Amino acid sequence: MKLKRIDLLGVPLDCVDISQALSAVEEMIQNDQPGTVIAINPEKVIQARKSPVLLDPLRDARLLIPDGIGVVMAARLLGLGRMKRVPGSELMPAICEHSARKGYRIFLFGGDPEVNRDAMIVLRRRFPGIQIVGGQHGYLKEEEMPELIDRINASGAEVLFVALGSPKQELWMKEHLPRLNIKVCQGVGGTFDVLAGRVKRAPAVFRKIHLEWLYRLLSEPRRLLRQTALPRFAVQVLWRFVIG
Repeated sequence: MKLKRIDLLGVPLDCVDISQALSAVEEMIQNDQPGTVIAINPEKVIQARKSPVLLDPLRDARLLIPDGIGVVMAARLLGLGRMKRVPGSELMPAICEHSARKGYRIFLFGGDPEVNRDAMIVLRRRFPGIQIVGGQHGYLKEEEMPELIDRINASGAEVLFVALGSPKQELWMKEHLPRLNIKVCQGVGGTFDVLAGRVKRAPAVFRKIHLEWLYRLLSEPRRLLRQTALPRFAVQVLWRFVIG
């Protein structure tokens, strides 16, 4: 399946919905070369515009999902393409359900020890038959990474979920993917925390009207500094619209 990839303020993004994203993941699993799945939202666009180090793994990614409603609306406003929001926190469980049906093996890397363990428990309960062949919390030193890579490869995992937060997880994937035998590597941010019950997703009404970001801000005021990226993103999109 050929994806339409656009350039949003200098940052790449794929025009997909969740069904197309799952199809792309399946193609990646059938491919000989491993690929990454990275979520794009306004905050990440602003980060990547300031940091070539982050922009590099985005350009190398096999699938860049429109995780935030802001990027969906910006792409439409600028006439770049139409897509639907694909939250990483929804794509990961969808991949797990798909993997349970297909028999694909999964490895979870990231979170603290309890979160990593509880995420595995929840996934096994939610998707009977799922093959989670290993897990590792994210509090490892750099010198421990070669051993982790060996463990992931020895597990036979086809799908690796990395929950280290952004941009750490994107940089980790960029550095270590060449030595991994997996097929799909998705950066999932705080999704393990959601699965483990440490963090609550926004109620359905907030998600339906695309205000999940507002719920998270109200629930976690410490995110205010990070959310200053939203008005900056909006201003830059509007300026690009005005100047054509």
